[in-house]
Amino acid sequence: MTKKTTKFDSALYLDSDEGIGAYLEEAMETNDPAFVAYALGQVARARGMSQIAEQAGLSRESLYRALSADGNPEFGTVLKVMHALGLKFSVSPAAGR
Repeated sequence: MTKKTTKFDSALYLDSDEGIGAYLEEAMETNDPAFVAYALGQVARARGMSQIAEQAGLSRESLYRALSADGNPEFGTVLKVMHALGLKFSVSPAAGR
């Protein structure tokens, strides 16, 4: 007997501001720009990619491409998406520095 599995989709669980904040904070802790962009894309999908793309002034397709696992968005694109999501960057000193 074979078991059928499905790929985990984190966007299905990003249903609160607190959950989204924690998810993105953890993504930032990886120091992996590609993963941070991917995580931002998951949040955009959870909130509605078409709506976020429109608010960011981007096409839906270009936003999907930029925030995919293989994407490499410009910093300006990241800022536009953050603004469209109602998020802001916060900077604080790194621990131990």
